[in-house]
Amino acid sequence: MFTMNDFVKEDNPVLRKVAEEVILPPSQEDKQILNDLMDYVRNSQNSEIATQYGLRAGIGLAAPQVNISKRMIAVHLKNEKGDLVSHALFNPKLVSHSLEMSYLTAGEGCLSVNRTVSGYVPRYARIKVSGTNLEGEVVKLRLKGIAAICFQHEIDHLNGIMFYDHINAEDPFDIPEDYIPIER
Repeated sequence: MFTMNDFVKEDNPVLRKVAEEVILPPSQEDKQILNDLMDYVRNSQNSEIATQYGLRAGIGLAAPQVNISKRMIAVHLKNEKGDLVSHALFNPKLVSHSLEMSYLTAGEGCLSVNRTVSGYVPRYARIKVSGTNLEGEVVKLRLKGIAAICFQHEIDHLNGIMFYDHINAEDPFDIPEDYIPIER
């Protein structure tokens, strides 16, 4: 099980590298890593387990955050309707996106960033993602709202991009009025 001790901090060069594709079918080691990523996200949302192990709560996690430069992510959250969105994917790809943009009104945070970063992060309002799950099945997802934002954040990690790279340096809270605000 991953704990906060396994996380690299934002100045670690692994977070700025483009992660390697996972060779499919995945090895047992890669399957275990992906399972452990998902376990962390689930466990971090359970207050009893999180307190016991000192876990910071998170809704998504990418392998580079635990110093593994491979294309793997885990996302576990409830969307705006209260439906569970829970996926552990090898080689996730953003297949398409809307022209319409959105942003998280509370801003974004990251388990690899131990400071508050103020500002809005512009994201696509709707996306399509494909990837391979632990059972070896190709999964195609249509996402919007918080789920779309989370997947974009985690896929960015696989491409060496941090969430604050998207914030307008001149005016961190400047967002065009036609962007969709997402509450969390």
